[in-house]
Amino acid sequence: MNRFLIVDGSNLLFQMFFGMPARIVNKQGKAIQGTLGFVGALLKIIRRVEPTHIVVLFDGEHENIRSKLNADYKANRVDYSQTSEEETPFSQLPDVYAALAYLDIKFAETETCETDDWVAGYALTYGQETEIIISSFDSDFFQLITNKVSVLRYRGDNTVICTPDYVKNRFNIEPQQYADFKSLVGDTSDNIKGADKVGPKTAACLLNEFGTLDNILVNAEIIEKPSIRDSIIRNTERLRTNYKIIKLNNTAQLPFALNNLAYIFKGATTIDVLDGIGLS
Repeated sequence: MNRFLIVDGSNLLFQMFFGMPARIVNKQGKAIQGTLGFVGALLKIIRRVEPTHIVVLFDGEHENIRSKLNADYKANRVDYSQTSEEETPFSQLPDVYAALAYLDIKFAETETCETDDWVAGYALTYGQETEIIISSFDSDFFQLITNKVSVLRYRGDNTVICTPDYVKNRFNIEPQQYADFKSLVGDTSDNIKGADKVGPKTAACLLNEFGTLDNILVNAEIIEKPSIRDSIIRNTERLRTNYKIIKLNNTAQLPFALNNLAYIFKGATTIDVLDGIGLS
């Protein structure tokens, strides 16, 4: 059976760049800690997953279309234009791209959408015909989880594979309710504010009772607890906007067809890759 590994490249690069204990340079004095961590983590993920197909996706530098729905969306993120290029993960992107090319792994950078949209497009297009594993710490991908689509959160030996049971046990909801859930509680990492007085347990209870965010909003008048009822009614428009931002769909044009992403791992090590691209 085919197994398709989709790697959120920007997410992994940031994790590795800022997760390394110190700035690492090669013999020429070039900073390589992000590339070193990225390649090492990617090879460990590949060995664990044993994919038959793979793609690595990156966010390009362009206006975020979701900011048109809410100007505060991701407004809390660091503005790297004010930071020395060498101190940002982007400085090592060319070397990461060279490493992927050396490994013969297809990769692409978004030009109009977000990486989330490409990942969702692949999961929703091919999720019925092949097993899919999404490598990312972005919890938005929990909404894509099915019996054939899982999310891998890489932590070395403590790596976790998130399945429908993981979502159910952690949040007391089904994966297909995750966008509704996150709309209600908000997301501090993306600067999305939910409904006040609605925390994870309350959101899960509401979704278990009404099924979807839309049903909650339509039936808000019958919510039993007055403070929750008032909060939902007062924040109706915000919650609808949140859902538009968080819900992932299948509208983005994909950079590659699945049959162009076949992959055979040839056993390369991190040192092999760094030697191969002249970084050792």
